[in-house]
Amino acid sequence: MSGPAARFPVMPAVLVLVLLGFMGSAVCRSAVQGVDANGQLEDRALQSRFERIASELRCLQCQNETIADSNAELAVDLRQQVREMLIAGKSNDAIFDFMTNRYGEFVRFSPPLETKTLFIWGAPFVMLLLGGFIVYRVVRHRSGMPVDDEPATGPGTN
Repeated sequence: MSGPAARFPVMPAVLVLVLLGFMGSAVCRSAVQGVDANGQLEDRALQSRFERIASELRCLQCQNETIADSNAELAVDLRQQVREMLIAGKSNDAIFDFMTNRYGEFVRFSPPLETKTLFIWGAPFVMLLLGGFIVYRVVRHRSGMPVDDEPATGPGTN
């Protein structure tokens, strides 16, 4: 084989790798486009939406903190994912649905009122009513008992 292809057989592979590198860097740039050096979204409306969403999602590693408050690697990844979804134009509901489908209801600090979460929302009210009913019954029962107004008589008393 003679000619330029025989002298430079690596040239097509290098060209392909260079093109893939440019495409990869374009994808990376589009992922961080709209984010300033501090990690804040440049659009204030998107930033406020991000803060609200991040404060409603639970860090699955810490479990008692939101992803906004946690410094765990998983929380950092989830915050980045929320940013990317906001930049991509996803709605808040779409982001919550994605996170819930991926990580379960536990990822939400305040799960929405649905049939499957009705017990979680209703249990405190049921317990409060049950406690009030028990207090009412005890007070009513005790009020019907005779009162000991007479001094005790018998052995050992004066």
